[in-house]
Amino acid sequence: MNKRDFPKIHFYDQDFVDIYDKTWAWLSSFWIDTKLKENANDGYFVYPQDKNGEPVLSNPTDAQITQKIENATVDQFESIFSSFFLVYSNRNFPANQNLDYFYNKQEANGAIRWKYDLKTGDAVTTPENPEGIGLPLFAWAEFNLYHKSANKRRIKDIMPILQKYMDWVDQTYKQPNGLYSAPVSAGTMFNSPRKDCYYSVDFNASVAINCAHMSALGDILNDKDLSFQYKRAYFSLKTRINSLMWDAESKFYYDLDKDEQKLSEKTIAGFWPLLAEIPNADKADLLIEHLSNPQTFGTDHPFPTLSAESPNFNENGNGFCGSVYPAFNFMIIKGLEKYQRYDLARECAIRHLYFVLEALQPADGKKGDMYEAYKPCKEGYALMDGNSNYPRVHYLQTVGLSTIALMIENVIGLSISLPRKTVDWIIPNLEIMGIEKLSLKRNLITILSNKSVRGWEIQMESEKLYYFTINILDQKKKTLPIPSGKCSMLIDKL
Repeated sequence: MNKRDFPKIHFYDQDFVDIYDKTWAWLSSFWIDTKLKENANDGYFVYPQDKNGEPVLSNPTDAQITQKIENATVDQFESIFSSFFLVYSNRNFPANQNLDYFYNKQEANGAIRWKYDLKTGDAVTTPENPEGIGLPLFAWAEFNLYHKSANKRRIKDIMPILQKYMDWVDQTYKQPNGLYSAPVSAGTMFNSPRKDCYYSVDFNASVAINCAHMSALGDILNDKDLSFQYKRAYFSLKTRINSLMWDAESKFYYDLDKDEQKLSEKTIAGFWPLLAEIPNADKADLLIEHLSNPQTFGTDHPFPTLSAESPNFNENGNGFCGSVYPAFNFMIIKGLEKYQRYDLARECAIRHLYFVLEALQPADGKKGDMYEAYKPCKEGYALMDGNSNYPRVHYLQTVGLSTIALMIENVIGLSISLPRKTVDWIIPNLEIMGIEKLSLKRNLITILSNKSVRGWEIQMESEKLYYFTINILDQKKKTLPIPSGKCSMLIDKL
């Protein structure tokens, strides 16, 4: 496929379209082959660095990356999260490539480490994280890949790997009380004020997310025993997180110390339970209120990684003392979807994208870029004392979640499932927007809303039949079979 054949998006704000297009244009510079000499289709999606950890970035117009790359790592967190936007590349960039790298590294005891040196293939560990555990979210990523590819054979092939991996996680980190105690660094929040944390809320919620999706993958394979095994594990962990980590007074989920006492800091880790569907509807409403509260997580740029009321909060970001990280915003927005809070999810996605845009095109005319982290209370990239390499620039590994995945799924509002042959479109307000030539396996689809002389009209084009559900302003909802070829529908006639 020609590298120009990415799906096109339409949106009334052309800047959003431009940043979406720019992300795809820059991406090829980060697809590095194992010889570490140039970008290649059969390589891996990594952030290139030299031997001192300095980023090695080619000009976006260059086809080649310099040979100075010596310190690139294949990162589990980046690989899992990037798969959520690579699925929209029309197979220009295989979303499963990095995930398969990790599966091929699985050890006899089931271990898969959080990072590997791309040059040597060796696992990267630290004294704080000697086993090299990352957040166990492979099943979540695979469930999403399945709905974008309908590749049931892949689920069958990888399921033994995922089971063995979960067995290793259980044997290594599960405690007698049913919770998991893993190094805080597994959650990537390197300088977050989480002293004395023994049971981290993000790791435990991630295990719950993985168990829920392992059960769902078992259902896809029609394996009732597998499905029940992980469903039971999910509900068991859900009960423990709710009973031990939730604080009714402050309406938040907290890390625990070794004695199962709640710690005092509200960190962004407390929102992972939303994605795991751990709180009931009432608790979820209380937790979600924090996202609009300027005293905690409702800062101008949503969402800071530390509550604004914390004495450790830093308006310049200072790593996980307040910076806004696209991957964590994606996690929260997907959590909001679990509770049908689509309006808030879209509003926050758009606000976040405006800040990403401003840093790419600063008002002062200086050269901008896409960054690893942003300031929570004003425009610009985050700062960190004594670290000139922070934040990483040109950092598409997670910014693509904002500029591509959130753009398609939350700003435009499309939700696609190939195995179900369904496309859901949630439109909070009528605007000129849509997507053109999105590849669904071997089926290119186009869905656009336009205003014509007859009123608002949805125009569609497809090579095969699929089922289209449109939900407008929560007032009109209809599911229709869309035949092959071109067709259109008038919204007023629905």
